[in-house]
Amino acid sequence: MEINLTPPDTADLIKDSSEATFMADVVEASREVPVIVDFWAPWCGPCKTLGPALEAAVTAARGKVKMVKVDVDQNQRIAAQMQIQSIPAVFAFVNGQPVDGFMGAKSPAELKAFVEKLASMSNGGGGGLEEAVEAADEMLAEGAIADAAQTYSAILAEDKENLGAISGMAKAYIAMEDLERAKSILEMAPADKQGDPLIAGVLAQIELAEAGADAGETAELERALEADPNNHQARFDLAIAYMAKDKPEEAVEALLELFRRDREWNDAAAKEQLFKIFDSLGPKSDLAKNGRRKLSSLIFA
Repeated sequence: MEINLTPPDTADLIKDSSEATFMADVVEASREVPVIVDFWAPWCGPCKTLGPALEAAVTAARGKVKMVKVDVDQNQRIAAQMQIQSIPAVFAFVNGQPVDGFMGAKSPAELKAFVEKLASMSNGGGGGLEEAVEAADEMLAEGAIADAAQTYSAILAEDKENLGAISGMAKAYIAMEDLERAKSILEMAPADKQGDPLIAGVLAQIELAEAGADAGETAELERALEADPNNHQARFDLAIAYMAKDKPEEAVEALLELFRRDREWNDAAAKEQLFKIFDSLGPKSDLAKNGRRKLSSLIFA
């Protein structure tokens, strides 16, 4: 198999962002690859040194990390939300959340170490094994559960820590309604990869399936809401029941409405359940992307 050694286009690795595109450029993009955000301003002297040095370190990572630059003068709302008190300020996002950062100047060696640490969290490829995982995923999507499981097993025999095969095998067991076995498969992932989107997404599917096993009937819960629209427990239970009936769009809408009515109800249960559904749908899901945007609008309203 030929390996492309052509350096990635820096235009794709490093970009400017704004309040309008921050969710897509940073939060959503970081579910695919770690994203470093550089908060700067044209009048900031140290920023003029740090920025290019950080760009060089990101470019050297060859696509395992991306960088987004945010002018705090032009995007004061984002700066306020991130509680930026001085610049330069740098934050690293992984799986939609800030996981690391620093303020002030850093040496090239320190920047290299910072980027390499983030790069280690990136989803790496596995050559022919990656193609095998994709083939097994297609089998599973088509309902050929046994064939998919056999392929995932063969991949794990070659690479026991292959996250694509681990998550795929767990999904195969979910399809077979063996949730305990699915959970045991996920434990094969290394400790430092348990938060990876592939693993977290399948774990969310398992937790939703377990919750759905005790879900009530949607018709009964819908009648309860018609009688009392502020019955938050009924609305929450209805969302769980929708997921059990494979109606994620209805579940997301119910939880967004619950969050809109009372975001703090039951220790922010609506928000936590939404995140769980988004994780289960995966970073490429349009429903998850749209749902995250709607939730973000409600949070920052």
